[in-house]
Amino acid sequence: MEHSPLPIIDLAALDGAPETRRQMLATLGRAAREVGFFYLIGHGLSEEEQQETLALAARFFALPQQEKLAVQMVHSPHFRGYNRVGAELTRQRPDLREQFDMMNEAQALPAALIREPWQRLLGPNQWPTALPEMKTHLLAWQDRLSDITLTLLAAFAEVLEQPANVFDDSIRGAPYQHMKLIHYPEQEAGGSSQGVGAHKDPGYLTLVMQDHHSGLEVETADGWISAPPLPGALVLNIGELLELASNGYLKATLHRVVSPPPGVSRLSCAFFMAARLDATVPLLSLSPELATQAQGPESDPTNPLFYQVGENVLKGRVRSHPDVAARHYGELARLPRTEREAMPA
Repeated sequence: MEHSPLPIIDLAALDGAPETRRQMLATLGRAAREVGFFYLIGHGLSEEEQQETLALAARFFALPQQEKLAVQMVHSPHFRGYNRVGAELTRQRPDLREQFDMMNEAQALPAALIREPWQRLLGPNQWPTALPEMKTHLLAWQDRLSDITLTLLAAFAEVLEQPANVFDDSIRGAPYQHMKLIHYPEQEAGGSSQGVGAHKDPGYLTLVMQDHHSGLEVETADGWISAPPLPGALVLNIGELLELASNGYLKATLHRVVSPPPGVSRLSCAFFMAARLDATVPLLSLSPELATQAQGPESDPTNPLFYQVGENVLKGRVRSHPDVAARHYGELARLPRTEREAMPA
């Protein structure tokens, strides 16, 4: 089995004896500050449950194309539903994956109540009629993954020497949830290998569940390294909002997915948790000791970070899904990029 130098964090150790908890928090802090990526075990999700979710994903992607296109994302102003291979862009290049996106299940706001473009992200998911079990299973699975990220977010508050409730205002009611079922087809001879282009995730935290095939890669100071599947483990990475909140003490890391070789296809499930869409990223006041280790959040001048969460999420959706933006947003999709709203480069 392929191995990776990424750290392994045991979430169950946070409920252990005080010394065990202290050691695990220290390990968690180092992993999040130095690498920004690690394996997570002790999370309470059995390997059998994970495989059940991936098997459901396989059944969805095996549906006839017309069944999948009936819930195509371009039908949804909320950016929910199916995308065929090449429909999503990363750094303006098509990603060689097909996927199904879902978020918090909600009612769309009436047009009269919409004051900001990002408010149109709120709404219902699309569900395929051919798989009626999909809605119940995936909404429950998304909530379980969300609970894990909330536990971790509380642990990071402790790592950052903050009050336990420091993130509460930004997630009160329900954090922003976004989950993808993803199918990576085999590489074609002489074709692109961009399963997903190099990028950082925009939220607080991301959990990734992989099948038995490698493909996920992480950029480190020593170059790109593989993050192959570890049985039963999830892969966790820090998002840009948590890097921004901690002034770069915690690290959001570039990562990518390389398409599988000929004869192999790959399945994964990625879950992204962020602050509520109507929230503003909290800017934490670090102790002098921690502040000296905070390098400041990195900024991409072509993709600035917004402190207002909804604007940040909508910016990413519009960049990644220009077909949905063109159909449902038009001029509203052109968000202001003022120095007041965006992080300085």
